[in-house]
Parts: sequence; C-alpha cells; structure tokens
Amino acid sequence: MDPLLRLAVPADASAIAELMQSSVLSLFPAYYDQAQTASAARHIAVLDLALIEDGTYYVHEVDGEVVACGGWSRRNKLFNASVAGADERLLDPATEPARIRAMFVRGDWTRRGLGRAILTACVDAARAEGFTRLALMATLPGVPLYKSFGFAEVETAELTMPDGVVLGAVAMERAVDQNGDQR
Repeated sequence: MDPLLRLAVPADASAIAELMQSSVLSLFPAYYDQAQTASAARHIAVLDLALIEDGTYYVHEVDGEVVACGGWSRRNKLFNASVAGADERLLDPATEPARIRAMFVRGDWTRRGLGRAILTACVDAARAEGFTRLALMATLPGVPLYKSFGFAEVETAELTMPDGVVLGAVAMERAVDQNGDQR
C-alpha cells in the first residue's frame, strides 16, 4: 500500500511520539555514540504540539500506522531541543526564513521518498504564506536528504542537549524557489 501524506491532527500525537523515538534509536547509532543517541531520543525526539496546532506538520500513514513525519514552522524555534532565543513569535516572511522541523522516518521506511514528499509539502505551504527562504538544523542522519533537496550548509554546529551531551549538527538553508530545484 502507498503511504498517504496528510496533515497531522492531535489524535496522531502518540503515534508521532512513538515514531520519533523509533527513528532516533534506529538511525542515530550510525552517526552518534550510545550516549548521544540516548540524549537525542530524550531531547530531540519530542513532539512540539504547536506544529500540529498551527497546521504545519505532516504524517505519512500506511494501513493506519504513521511511518514518517515532519513539517515546517512560521514560529521562531529552529529545533526541538533549542531554548536559547526561541519564542512563539511569528516570523516575518519578508525577512526571515520559515523553519523545517522535526523530520523523522521509521528505520524500515527510509529511502522511499517520504522525507522528500514532506519537504515538498513544506516548501509549497511556506511559499503560499509568502516565505522566500527555509532554514533548518539538521542532525547528521538528515544531512544527505536535505542536501539532495537543495539545502546548503551554512555552518556546522555542536548542540548541547539539556543533559549536557553534545551532538554534531549542520545549520542549512535554501531558497523556497530556486533554479535547479531537485524536487
């Protein structure tokens, strides 16, 4: 059965939370050590309900099961574990990039175009609201997907989780509309 892409609803929250945990525990060990993976599962794989409430979060569903999720935000928060400088302020589409947030795919559903389909939906929705740029903070497992979708590395980063564990990451951006769009 083909995955169905749709907007997430509040009733999806527990399935999304389970998927996030499963994705981190399955995919992160290829890039991070055991302590980093455990910390990411606690601090990054956490659903921000505002994404669902704002109508900017998507799920891929197969036979009633959520196998991928991700979205975008018009708010000033770059990633789940971020607190410094984050707020609920709406971003200005004319001067600030929309944020790509909380992208997770179940380990046995990777490399099937699900992340790309979610990113395409995010680009289209952000464009409809007047955004011209997108920004994200990628954990290492996501970097290949984002690069293949036209995101460029802005800088590498070290993210200190609330428990003090540090994860390598990459800040990335792309234009909403760009020549050679690889969608």
